[in-house]
Amino acid sequence: MGALTFDALLRSLKRSPPDPAYYFHGDEDVLKEEAIRALVDRAVEAGARDFNLDQRSASALDPEAFHTLVNTPPLLAQTRAVVIRGMEHVKKTSPLYKEVARYLANPNPTTVLILTQGAGEGPDTTFVKDTTSVVVEPLPPDRVARWMAHRAGELGLVLEPDAGTLLLDAVGHDLGFLARELDKLAALTGGRPGTREDVAALVGVRRGETLSDLVEAALARRVPMAARLVEPVLEQAGMSGVRMVMALGTGLIGTALARAELDRGTAPARLPDVLFRHILAARPFGLGNWKEEAARWARWAGGWQPDALRHALRRTLAADRALKSSTVSDDRAIVTELLLTWAEPVREAA
Repeated sequence: MGALTFDALLRSLKRSPPDPAYYFHGDEDVLKEEAIRALVDRAVEAGARDFNLDQRSASALDPEAFHTLVNTPPLLAQTRAVVIRGMEHVKKTSPLYKEVARYLANPNPTTVLILTQGAGEGPDTTFVKDTTSVVVEPLPPDRVARWMAHRAGELGLVLEPDAGTLLLDAVGHDLGFLARELDKLAALTGGRPGTREDVAALVGVRRGETLSDLVEAALARRVPMAARLVEPVLEQAGMSGVRMVMALGTGLIGTALARAELDRGTAPARLPDVLFRHILAARPFGLGNWKEEAARWARWAGGWQPDALRHALRRTLAADRALKSSTVSDDRAIVTELLLTWAEPVREAA
């Protein structure tokens, strides 16, 4: 068995029948569920799934139940599928883990076993070795937009271009949250095209009041404007102080990289392309359109000096810790205070 990416898995299912056992891991749980649906569609005919598809949580299984699931013959079909989620909760010393490992050494050819592991956990080496391992990572920004359009189409929802842009600006690139907002938007529009006004009503965001607008104002050194945006942005669906500080920190790091390139002698005209190559090499998660971000970092860099960037980064780290370390925190006050410190005179040690 081998290792595949999400895209390679979908291509393989068009060419050949499924393998006996799959193991999904990586940080994009929404795409894991899409991969499960694709595998089940390929392995078991729709009319036979009532008897030939079992889905369980690993935490609710014991070795005997697992053995029964994977060794039950298919009924009126060639294969059956068994999906087990939450394998990260199974300890290597547990009887269930040992039973799964034994089974993978000699899997039942009439069962397609699908093991899934949640985001934020490293892959299990035994499962990687003895299954068709599929690493499912977050999509790059340009593919998030295409995924959104595809998901909207499945819901019968047509998004006007500026509506889609505003939704991505407001929600970001979290596919789970984006899927929930699309579901609500489809119900709201009732079959007509979704407009920018629909998105604004749904997620509580108006033109000029997105998280992207706040970051733009802050990094362009328009601190009073950025501070005024904290409250309306914070009131939006799915927003938090932690998410705002992460976006500000990302912008600062990008701007610091751009400032370093300028100080190294990179010509301003070449700076966006140089930054874009840095982004391509790092492939950071959660960043917007990479070319647009590179251009923004290049534009902001001219307004910052290295000591001011170091000062702002230290204060941003402190704000992040404050938001995460207290059970009762005033997100608005912490983010607003952070932005105001960016305008303070910098006193560097001699």
